[in-house]
Amino acid sequence: MAKSLGFKLPPSTKAIIIKKSENFKKSLYHDAALVELPLAPPGPAEVMVKINATGFNHREVWIRKGQYPAINFGGVMGADGAGTVIASGRPNDPLLNTRVFLNPIRGWHDHPDAPESQFGTVGGTTYPKIGTFCEYIVVERDHVLPTPAHLDDIHAATWPVAGITSWRAVAVNAQVQAGQNVLITGIGGGVALVAMQLCLAMSANVFVTSGSQDKIQKAVSLGAKGGVNYKEDDWPKKLEILLHEHDNKNSKLDAVIDSAGGDLMNQLRRTLKRGGKVVCYGMTASPKITFTMRDVLANQKLIGSTLGSLKDLKDATEFIAQHRVTPVVSHVVEGLEAAEEGFELMKSGNQFGKIVIALDSSNTHSGLRLSKL
Repeated sequence: MAKSLGFKLPPSTKAIIIKKSENFKKSLYHDAALVELPLAPPGPAEVMVKINATGFNHREVWIRKGQYPAINFGGVMGADGAGTVIASGRPNDPLLNTRVFLNPIRGWHDHPDAPESQFGTVGGTTYPKIGTFCEYIVVERDHVLPTPAHLDDIHAATWPVAGITSWRAVAVNAQVQAGQNVLITGIGGGVALVAMQLCLAMSANVFVTSGSQDKIQKAVSLGAKGGVNYKEDDWPKKLEILLHEHDNKNSKLDAVIDSAGGDLMNQLRRTLKRGGKVVCYGMTASPKITFTMRDVLANQKLIGSTLGSLKDLKDATEFIAQHRVTPVVSHVVEGLEAAEEGFELMKSGNQFGKIVIALDSSNTHSGLRLSKL
């Protein structure tokens, strides 16, 4: 029998599911529907978590656009979530009444290179068939992690996907060290911002790109040395000047953390050092990066990087707890009923940081305002 905090467990939960649109050929956008789903008590290796906040990622919009693999129509959406353990299938479970966030991936435990088994991200896909856009969730006990004490649930709900992805890119693949010069492209998105915060906490020099001067300035206010607008044709030259102005003795990039793809190696031919690393975790601008013999002769490395292992997430969480890194929140919308506001904000691309649904407004950070479009 499941052990709870002394109250009757909820028999159902409100949730946002991905629903196939009958008008998809015209709208090119599937529906996100608010429904009531039955809720079973946790089994022996499970816990029930009351979700206090859940975060958006670009994948939710891609799922609605039909541009994501293995979409599970009728499945609960959302990969990021934070809340409180209210019941457990284990007697006297020390996790009861603790604040936790959810591991967003399955199939990759601790192998240093790649998943050990079938790999998947929670939320709206056929594997695994759970999601975080809900009031309550029953989840494997081994896939909840204690929330760092310095984070409230709003900020903890921004952490899992961005945290595991950025850590894998920055710490595991780029192996960023103190004093190195690092370029992070597309600043403003959740992963790019966390990657920047991790690099800054590692005492690296961070430079950024964005299509928005305002986002560049916000990144500088958070500690970046400077940035360039990738919409300008001469941005590689401006980056070269920026690096030289920062330190004319160390004016080359050691690493690039990229989400865009495209003609990156050619654009960075004058700024990426010999032996430098380009770590690509997404290709939002172009589905390929050209790697030529010139890059081979320069001993440069192009590394694909996506999400990470449970061990990566634990290591990253320990790091941000030690350095008190707090992810950037752009907007907070109140309640699952307001989820469409979050989707519209994601589609606009104007956010700087993560977009969060607050399910329990008492957990909203005092410095944040609930967003209304």
